[in-house]
Amino acid sequence: MDRDERRGRGSADRFAEVSRRLWVEEPAIRYRMPDPVRKVAVRSVIIMSLTLIQAMVAFLSTLAGSWLAFPMVISSVASTVVATWSVLDVWVTRQVWNQRHGVVSVPSSTARQLRKERRRARREIRSEARDESRIRRRGSATDTAWGTGAAAGAGAVRTEGATGVTGGATAAASRLSEA
Repeated sequence: MDRDERRGRGSADRFAEVSRRLWVEEPAIRYRMPDPVRKVAVRSVIIMSLTLIQAMVAFLSTLAGSWLAFPMVISSVASTVVATWSVLDVWVTRQVWNQRHGVVSVPSSTARQLRKERRRARREIRSEARDESRIRRRGSATDTAWGTGAAAGAGAVRTEGATGVTGGATAAASRLSEA
């Protein structure tokens, strides 16, 4: 037993089996912030750091008794107001982005309405496809039940309609009205 195995690690031989890639991609624990939110957050961090530097300079110049103390204290107060506004701007921008892009599902959400419209459109497409397949199946089953052959044979005509392709059902209906 070698030293690595005694310490609870695998031996060096097993380590050689592992592929030795330079870069190993790890899955993200959190998703990346949206671009507008990230832009506002970076701006906010810069403003807050400048405000902290200003406050520190004001404090140290006050301790030193410098003439710069009073202007720095006044500008630090103003910078604190601006830093507070920038943090609120991050919060508001994040909320707006979430509401517009479907993260927040409250009844007044714009995203919820968009999802509802997309679902309705998908349902309509599915029901049209279902109706189309029923018409095709019904047409071929009707033709074979009458003994006239497959939907494509014996005078069955496929036509393009407003709702899609209709098969032997229309041809069978027209033959019924002729007889």
